[in-house]
Amino acid sequence: MIVSAWVWIATLAALIVLLAVDLLIVGRRPHEPSMREAGTWVGFYVGLALLFGLGIWFFAGGTPAAEFYTGWLTEYSLSVDNLFVFVIIMARFAVPRRFQQKVLLIGIVLALLMRGAFIAAGAALISQFSWVFYIFGAFLVYTAVTLLKQGENDEEDFKENILIRWSKRALPLSSSFGDGKLTTTAVATGKRLFTPMLIVMIAIGTTDLIFALDSIPAIFGITKEPYLVFTANVFALMGLRQLYFLLGGLLERLVYLNIGLAVVLAFIGVKLFLEALHTNTISFINDGHGFHWAPEIPIWLSLLVIIGCLGVATVASLVKSSRDRKKELIGAGR
Repeated sequence: MIVSAWVWIATLAALIVLLAVDLLIVGRRPHEPSMREAGTWVGFYVGLALLFGLGIWFFAGGTPAAEFYTGWLTEYSLSVDNLFVFVIIMARFAVPRRFQQKVLLIGIVLALLMRGAFIAAGAALISQFSWVFYIFGAFLVYTAVTLLKQGENDEEDFKENILIRWSKRALPLSSSFGDGKLTTTAVATGKRLFTPMLIVMIAIGTTDLIFALDSIPAIFGITKEPYLVFTANVFALMGLRQLYFLLGGLLERLVYLNIGLAVVLAFIGVKLFLEALHTNTISFINDGHGFHWAPEIPIWLSLLVIIGCLGVATVASLVKSSRDRKKELIGAGR
């Protein structure tokens, strides 16, 4: 797939316009969006991703389009997993609901910047060293095992890192969020203080960094085309702010999402490892020759496996949550 410079420029320009609109909406009127507003925006961004995939199909063919859809679905699912941690961060720092949109938007911008940097680095590594797939594959399998060990204990998904702890000790902080800005003036002393919003931003930013380390190897396991990798990530993150408010309490009911994501990441890790074997150039492995018997997993099978795993995990989660709720109601009735 050949992507010209003007296509990259047009894509980046469109992204900047969308982010500017979001910034204007949130900056002009910080508020908690209604279900209707959140649903409309989520539907808009999902529809935009579907139309973009059709455009790729029309201009570049079915295979790149399938790679985009598969990558977008994978990244979107991993982004939903991010929301679990965002919920914990918001609760941990008691962020007022009217300021949560601003926190999420800045978090999304940070995630886009970090993933853009990782995509550029990953593409450069892959173009020079095919053995990177061995590392990516092993890392994804390790991440899958870690997700399985976490189970349903989401509280352990977020722990205050050293940067957050240092910031809380070293910076002059106010006790309230004020008007939602990063700084405020103390009424008694007139001294300029940082608000807890800064600590929340640091928490969101470092969390984005950790999730970027998981998501970028996953998308490169589906496609090596940097343009598809980048746009799949963009469309997965756009609308995430509204999805946070749309899902609401539903996030707590997706108890098996970690298992579904673990299976997906393990599958992509194995896919990467098989591809690394097939294109092997490491001298001490098979004298630097590829293992041509290693099967290549087609993109349509990857798409089916990902949809199947996430679908089963979602349905099973909702069924379990419904049964648990009925048991609680029966127990309360007694």
